[in-house]
Amino acid sequence: MTFPTDSIQYICDSWWEDCDKNKLTRGALIKAFVPHVDQVPNTLIPIGRKDAGEHSKAIIEISPLQINAPRPKETLPVAALSLHEGELWMAYRAKKRPCLVIGTKQPQVDNALRRDMPKKLTSPTLIVAPYYGADQDGNRAGYNSELVDRIRHTEYPQFMLDYLPIPGPKHSILRLDHIQPVGLHYHAYEHSGFCLSAEAVELILDDWLQWLFYGGLPENCLILDYQKEIMAAYG
Repeated sequence: MTFPTDSIQYICDSWWEDCDKNKLTRGALIKAFVPHVDQVPNTLIPIGRKDAGEHSKAIIEISPLQINAPRPKETLPVAALSLHEGELWMAYRAKKRPCLVIGTKQPQVDNALRRDMPKKLTSPTLIVAPYYGADQDGNRAGYNSELVDRIRHTEYPQFMLDYLPIPGPKHSILRLDHIQPVGLHYHAYEHSGFCLSAEAVELILDDWLQWLFYGGLPENCLILDYQKEIMAAYG
């Protein structure tokens, strides 16, 4: 792949590389269904039944979920939507997106320590960040072109502009502020066969995450050098 000379990818000797689809590593490019993150989420509320004797089906209302306006204590019981105390159902739109694997290595919990408890309480996950198409091509809203330029020039710690080695939009925005878990099961994701190079992970991604989490870049890092060059060239 070739990258624009004013992109962070250009300063690395290698960015995307082929890798083993059977191995998950940090920097792997996968696809998974991830939710659209709305400012106010939605909840599912059973409001009635077509057949009073049918307890496995119900008429559902989708309503905004406001943190200070919880659901009423008395809700219509539905076998397929059973809840425990303090729980509710949330509703999201989701889309199959490219995602970058941020973390994979987690110590396995001994089976002896998982007795008498649901497996979900200790089930391992992948930690991923999703990509969003940036192109404004009529099929997607995309991102404003001026904003795309500023993201490419590393002005925002939550956004990274990238060029993916798989079919799709020309420009993709990595949303590091949307880092989230994905189930570690072969039905939950698919591997693209591509990974970031070790150089890209160690010298760019890790420093970028420090920038996002702690509000500053480490001294003498490549991103700072790149930003100085961009400032000199573009102001």
